[in-house]
Amino acid sequence: MPKVLIVAATKNEIQPLLNYFKINVIGGEGLFERDSEFDISALITGVGMVNTAYYMGRYSHNLYDFVINVGICGAFNRAIKIGEVVNVVTDTLCEMGAEDDIEFIKYVDLYLGGTTIFTSQITIDYLPLNELKQVTGITVNKVHGNEESIKKITTLFNADVESMEGASFYRGCNHLSENYFQIRAVSNYVEKRDKSKWDIPLAINNLNNFVVAFLKIIYK
Repeated sequence: MPKVLIVAATKNEIQPLLNYFKINVIGGEGLFERDSEFDISALITGVGMVNTAYYMGRYSHNLYDFVINVGICGAFNRAIKIGEVVNVVTDTLCEMGAEDDIEFIKYVDLYLGGTTIFTSQITIDYLPLNELKQVTGITVNKVHGNEESIKKITTLFNADVESMEGASFYRGCNHLSENYFQIRAVSNYVEKRDKSKWDIPLAINNLNNFVVAFLKIIYK
């Protein structure tokens, strides 16, 4: 039986999935397991790259057949619809670098070694996953909501979406599984902050419907 780990920043983002597979999450963060016909565990990390890195490291001794980062995100790319589920295949820690007066120097141009760019790894072929739009992401501590900063970041990285956890998730997956990837649903466009335009319930509903259906295929 496949062993699956679902990683999410908050339980609200995956509550329908938790309900479907009867995984009882008590408290805010941690690893929650359920021994049943489905060998699925949920790791709730808390919001942000530091929390994600901490919990991924804390449970790095466990091995899984699939590790899936699940959550909502904001989209720079207006060709992606609000509520659309996407496969974030590449994610970058975009804030690592240096300032040179008004210019930003990317980490890669500092020649310090290592990388800030991480990618998914999938060794098997599943049609539902293949049918999702493949996008690039950036991981941020501060979500963008200023026209000037949005213009700068899109010029620098030309990403489709942003989240607060994705690249940290990928960094922590190196020894956890041969199959790890990031599935997100767009709750809003990245623009001057106006939550009246957001649709978090739609994003969460579409996200969980996809992931539950995907997991049911895995366990056939």
